Amino acid sequence: MSAEVQQTSPAKAAPRLYWWKEVLLIGVFYGLYTFSRNRFGSARLSDLGKPSQAFDNARQLIRIEDAIGLFHEQAIQQFFLGARWFIRFWNVFYGTAHFVVTIGVFVWMYRKKRHIFTKWRNCILATTALALIGFSLYPVMPPRLLDSTSHYGGAQIMQERGIEPYEFVDTLEEVGGLWSFDSGTMSKLSNQYAAMPSLHCAWSTWCALVGWRLTRRRWARALLVAYPFATLFCIVVTGNHYWIDGLGGLLTLGVGYLIGHYFDVWNDARIARRAAQ
Repeated sequence: MSAEVQQTSPAKAAPRLYWWKEVLLIGVFYGLYTFSRNRFGSARLSDLGKPSQAFDNARQLIRIEDAIGLFHEQAIQQFFLGARWFIRFWNVFYGTAHFVVTIGVFVWMYRKKRHIFTKWRNCILATTALALIGFSLYPVMPPRLLDSTSHYGGAQIMQERGIEPYEFVDTLEEVGGLWSFDSGTMSKLSNQYAAMPSLHCAWSTWCALVGWRLTRRRWARALLVAYPFATLFCIVVTGNHYWIDGLGGLLTLGVGYLIGHYFDVWNDARIARRAAQ
């Protein structure tokens, strides 16, 4: 392509953005999460006496992993349980990085790369919306709850059906971190069956993809590439997810990217038509 043609094809102009609009969107999605949690979440299913639905879905995922010879989450967790400081680190990582890093990259993109902001903002919003649908339609009991005797656990179901314990450990309960799912506030605010797809994996990969476009520093890019892999290890070693939940998160992100991309293209065409009038 000649330089003359390139000059006539300028990069997409940065759209007008308003910080309060982004905050409002986050608030709307938190409202959707709250609705999904209250209507289809762990507290609701347990109160209805239906934790077996989440237990059965978990067992289905385990059978899929076992059929391809990759059900190793329990062995991975057991290998590291002796290093309590190591497990505590990943407990803290699980509860903080998911929000801190994502918000950090979101703000970074808003300030530095506004011309790509709407596309990637729409991507993460679409991904999150799809995940909420997944949590509602396919609740999954995470590994840490399979043997648990708590209100949300599967110990009673396993005993009634004569199923051998999986011997997963709830590391937040046994080792500790900044908070616990067993606390009254967290048990009400969280949907403990929101496992498939893993938003931890979806959001961390989103952060890596967006962050790569925001910096050219090699050390920063190395950290960005490592972040999704560290997140996958974290969700497995802490017993919060099966690895296949992470795969579900990546697939959800892929669909979310397509939605975000095509919505951005549609919106650009809409703005161009309005400007031509």
